[in-house]
Amino acid sequence: MDFFPIFLNLKNKSCLVVGGGPVAERKTALLLKSGADVVLASPDLSHDLTTWRDMGRFTHLAREFEDEDLAGSHLVIAATDDSAINHRISELADELRIPVNVVDQPTLCSFIVPSVIDRSPVVAAISTGGASPVLARLIRSRLESLIPAGYGRLANLCNRFRRRVKDSFANPADRRLFWDRVLQGGVAERVFSGHDAEADQLMEQALANPRLSEAMGEVYLVGAGPGDPDLLTFRALRLMQQADVVVYDRLVAKPILEMTRHDAEHIYVGKERDRHAMRQEEINQLLAKLAKQGKRVLRLKGGDPFIFGRGGEEIDTLAAQGVPFQVIPGITAAAGCASYAGIPLTHRDYAQSVTFVTGHLKDGSINLNWEMLAQPHQTIVFYMGLVGLPVICKELQDHGVPADMPIALIQQGTTHMQRVFTGTLDNILDLVEQERPKPPTLIIVGRVVNLQEKLAWYEAPLRSEQGATSPVDF
Repeated sequence: MDFFPIFLNLKNKSCLVVGGGPVAERKTALLLKSGADVVLASPDLSHDLTTWRDMGRFTHLAREFEDEDLAGSHLVIAATDDSAINHRISELADELRIPVNVVDQPTLCSFIVPSVIDRSPVVAAISTGGASPVLARLIRSRLESLIPAGYGRLANLCNRFRRRVKDSFANPADRRLFWDRVLQGGVAERVFSGHDAEADQLMEQALANPRLSEAMGEVYLVGAGPGDPDLLTFRALRLMQQADVVVYDRLVAKPILEMTRHDAEHIYVGKERDRHAMRQEEINQLLAKLAKQGKRVLRLKGGDPFIFGRGGEEIDTLAAQGVPFQVIPGITAAAGCASYAGIPLTHRDYAQSVTFVTGHLKDGSINLNWEMLAQPHQTIVFYMGLVGLPVICKELQDHGVPADMPIALIQQGTTHMQRVFTGTLDNILDLVEQERPKPPTLIIVGRVVNLQEKLAWYEAPLRSEQGATSPVDF
């Protein structure tokens, strides 16, 4: 390797920055974050540097660099656009054996500043040895998704219990196995989900019974979004890849299922109209049963689990039975499908509010507050409304919505199967008869639909597997 990786303790140490522009600003911010006493030499300062100086966050030498400025410095960063000054700083620092970094000039550096992932006290640094800072930033962005923000809190927990664990496990191998279980199990997940007190209790239990593994698992209620795998959250992806069991719905796209652990058990519990693989009450009990067996259970639901996903019923059962769980929201179909179709759900000129309603038929009728839905200047989004579309169109018109009100049907939104059909309340049924859209199809009613042709931006990729929502056999 070209550079020796090292982390320096600069707390209360004098560090010199030469330059007052945006680059010097970024380096100064890093030094201040590490607790250094910064001295900055530059006749001019950027806006933020000026603000920080006025706050007394660093010492400002309002002039050009002078050789004497290096006296007493533990580290120096040259961030000027003057090549001669940068060379002089590098040579002087080398003579004085002071670590020096000249920005974007590796040959003048005794150290380089890596791209940093900060989860203090956990810090990860990525460097290409100055060959390509952009590549280092790209690698950092990839790693960001794998390192939750809660790792800092997890490190603090480890620090609090470090001495007690060492006293409990004299054998280093046993101690390592204990920490492996803690850092990959329920304790870590309690920390990541913000339940620090529960994490401490689990640690106390584990130390009191060192030979006992954690008997209780956990349920991850994860929103898989409307279909496009790229719309998953970082947290959802991390939990998907560590679950022992995957309990999934009909509307979860095949490529999203393929992102779960391949050795995990997969259980299909999807529901179709008048045909359920498993009743909701049975699903609720299944999740609790699996977690009580010590398994990490991924409950994967299309869209967002709390918007017509019955996620509230599932966690109500888990809470009643004392089963730990966490909820990871997903992009709901209304937001995802509307965005990919080029239909803004709100717009200053057309709609000042948006309402999500279910169009799912029960006993041959749709029991909705039609008077409220018929109010002007709003957008209405119907979930599961394709079968009930004739009733929706009739009731809206009967309650005063104009027959020429625009309406859009979005089939398999955000996926390679996406199709968008637009019309009005008085002609959309003819279009449905002609085009035969298939579920899942989202319905949007409102003047915002008029913007669809102008704002449509997404073209479904040809012959892509993205977002296929047919059930998958594992």
